[in-house]
Amino acid sequence: MRVHRHLLPAITAGTLVLAGLYAASVPSHAADTSAAQPPSSEAAGENTRTVEYFPSTHGEGRHRQVPATVPQWIRQSRSAPTVSPGKTRVTALQRTGAPDDRLDVVVIGDGYTAGQQSDFEADARTKLNAIFQIEPYRSYRGLFNFWLVDAISNQSGVTGDPTRDVVKDTAVSSYFYCDDTERLLCVDEQKVDSYAQRAPDSDIVFVIANSTKYGGAGYSGLSSTAGHTGIATMSSDNPSSYLIGAHELGHSIGLLGDEYEDGGGDRYPGPEPTEPNLTTQTAADMQDHRTKWYRWIGESDPSGGTVGAYEGGGYHHHGIYRPTENSIMRSLSNDRFNLPGQEAMIEGFYRHASLVTARTPTVGTLDASDPLRVSVPRLPRDGLSDVRVHWYVDGVEVQKAVGRHSVTPRALRISPGTHTVTATATDDTSALREPAARQAASTSVSWQISE
Repeated sequence: MRVHRHLLPAITAGTLVLAGLYAASVPSHAADTSAAQPPSSEAAGENTRTVEYFPSTHGEGRHRQVPATVPQWIRQSRSAPTVSPGKTRVTALQRTGAPDDRLDVVVIGDGYTAGQQSDFEADARTKLNAIFQIEPYRSYRGLFNFWLVDAISNQSGVTGDPTRDVVKDTAVSSYFYCDDTERLLCVDEQKVDSYAQRAPDSDIVFVIANSTKYGGAGYSGLSSTAGHTGIATMSSDNPSSYLIGAHELGHSIGLLGDEYEDGGGDRYPGPEPTEPNLTTQTAADMQDHRTKWYRWIGESDPSGGTVGAYEGGGYHHHGIYRPTENSIMRSLSNDRFNLPGQEAMIEGFYRHASLVTARTPTVGTLDASDPLRVSVPRLPRDGLSDVRVHWYVDGVEVQKAVGRHSVTPRALRISPGTHTVTATATDDTSALREPAARQAASTSVSWQISE
């Protein structure tokens, strides 16, 4: 199981910053102010959280204070599960590589009985296919594994559907009306964790609740025993709920901030935000100082309009700027990431996933006649990605071998002696302009060769 050390800075001493759901472990005034923090109640304490939710299918997010644990009235309704998490079936819906080399998405169904597991699989396929039609998910789907975990519920359906008095006995206790907020779909995190542990690896978890009712929520920056850093919940049969999952992955993978203004006050009071899509600088400031998304300013954007500095974001109306007028990180009325957000997402993909895998073992010293084989994920040719393999002998590139996935050292014309042969896969996509992002989009493997 991987430990993603790059995500640890998102966890501060005072607040776990979640994708749409922020878990306050101590009063909010102790939180790190270098990131745009969500509005919080002064009453928030150890047993509450400030939760982001989307009250409509085409609106901006909102926040509410909710209990940190599943309410007693739901816990009392549960009986022993039909099938324990330890005996749950796990299916590879998509496996493109070893878990250590991929982003592993675990999908858990809730409110599906033993006889409805085929329905769960169909719903999972539908949601994943919808999310992965959005760029840059579409172009980089080959960097993901999808694992389905059959969580058998004792009853079909979800608590709070259709009305708040409906209580269902389900595997991970999904429920609407979380803290009296109808569209907020919360879960029992410990139960989710116990099911996610059954998958070979777990970076992100989707919980699909068996419901036609619109709703969802998201959790990221987690430190779970299963290894995942985020959870996104969504209803199964509402055609718009997949956008919640797409938005929440923006937080968990791209470390993006919310670009809307709800609830935080008039003027942003903090220092420069850490999120790559929020800034205290105007467009002129960014260009003068060569900071944040200055490389994209003036470009036509897939979310509409041009990239600039639009005032309002990070839960405040003034003193903070976002890259575009609208995007999926501002409102679910838009299903596109803006160019700076898209770049952050791709960089996030490569923080988790490897672009090249050695098929020939890299241990020991090989003979010059031994074939060296690598594989790269299948990425669409008509997408954003542009991946090529480059071969080097002692750091010097062999131009004639560019693009090959198998070579022999002798064909690279190495001289007698011991040498290092390296295969480097690089994504030359035009969607990356930031040097750190371009560096992340390059992975190498090496062998010691004796001629």
